[in-house]
Amino acid sequence: MRIAYGVMGYGRGHAMRTSAVLPELMAEHEVTVFAGGDAYEVLAPLYPTVRIPTIGYVYNARGGHSTAQTVRRNIAPMSDLLFGGDATALVEREFKSRGIDLVISDSEAWTHRAARRLNIPRISFDHVGIIAYCKPHFPPELYLLGRRDAIGYRALMGVPERILIASFYPAEPAYPGVQVVGPMLRDEVLAVPPRAQAGDFLLVYFNKGEHQYREHIDRALRLLDFPVVVYGTPFRGQVENLDFRAPSNAGFIRDLADCKAVLSTAGNQLIGEAIHFGKPILALPEEAFEQRLNAYMIERMGVGMRGDRLQLNPSDIDRFLGNFDWYRGNMREHARDGRAEARDTLRRFIEEIRHEQAIRSTAAAVRKRAPAAARVADLPAAASASRGKPAAKLRRTRRREVAPIA
Repeated sequence: MRIAYGVMGYGRGHAMRTSAVLPELMAEHEVTVFAGGDAYEVLAPLYPTVRIPTIGYVYNARGGHSTAQTVRRNIAPMSDLLFGGDATALVEREFKSRGIDLVISDSEAWTHRAARRLNIPRISFDHVGIIAYCKPHFPPELYLLGRRDAIGYRALMGVPERILIASFYPAEPAYPGVQVVGPMLRDEVLAVPPRAQAGDFLLVYFNKGEHQYREHIDRALRLLDFPVVVYGTPFRGQVENLDFRAPSNAGFIRDLADCKAVLSTAGNQLIGEAIHFGKPILALPEEAFEQRLNAYMIERMGVGMRGDRLQLNPSDIDRFLGNFDWYRGNMREHARDGRAEARDTLRRFIEEIRHEQAIRSTAAAVRKRAPAAARVADLPAAASASRGKPAAKLRRTRRREVAPIA
């Protein structure tokens, strides 16, 4: 099949999940990736990729989300999405020129909506769908926010023909055609064996460190009496006990396997990989509901602690590490690799959709031929029946006779 694979461009987690399934998918189908932002930078050097816009957050001086600036920044792309614009026209034009048969989307709205308009079947494959397509599992303090985001996500994306969700925690589907699997562990992750002994340094990662890594975080990390390796910031080199490193997939995975514990924003992909390596997580979620829910689930599962990114202090880290043995002891119970199941599920979904399309095509062809054939076959009977009958009665007779054939 000719497949369009849409990837949300905010952060790198969507691209990492996509990378876990793209090679095998491309070996079996003709795939074009549609991505923007961080995802485009990760995927474009490796796969045929069309650049599209992305929606993201704008940060304030404290490193938190600025609601007013975020709304202002996203007015133009949201208008394009909802009412049509250059990006919408680009995606639809690419779909038509490439003869796209199926869309797979990782939280990417332009490909979802273009597929709906062009009547192309869709598979949703992401983590955020756990909010919208599974039964609510929200903590009381986040319940209303979760319901709001679930309604908004369904309004933007709709309910696709098939839904695949990769998550480090389980959930019960609320719709037919929903499958929940474990996190996508990449080949690079599986190639590094988990260490039997914990390392001696803390691994720190921020998905938007140029905004999130603030003075109070830097101060808290420098006051620790052990080494800290930091990824995701614009800084480089050794400063006191801090080692700021440049982006590197191989280097980051090696450090993740070797570290004692992880302090990071609360992305699903990294949490799944940290659990795989048995590394407790101090999660500092962004203000987005999905990350706040992820941080809550970390505590509920007993594999880490949630903290406040805007008010982190050394005592928070000490309290987290004080429970290290308990967190580490719970890891094995929750470690999962959902990649094989996800690949099998994708293959099944694709074959089911291919079969459904074939049935629809056959039915459409039958309907196209049936009226003409029915009219020819019914002419003698209709002519005989029409003697002495008004025209309206004749029309009703024909509809009654042709309908069962169609």
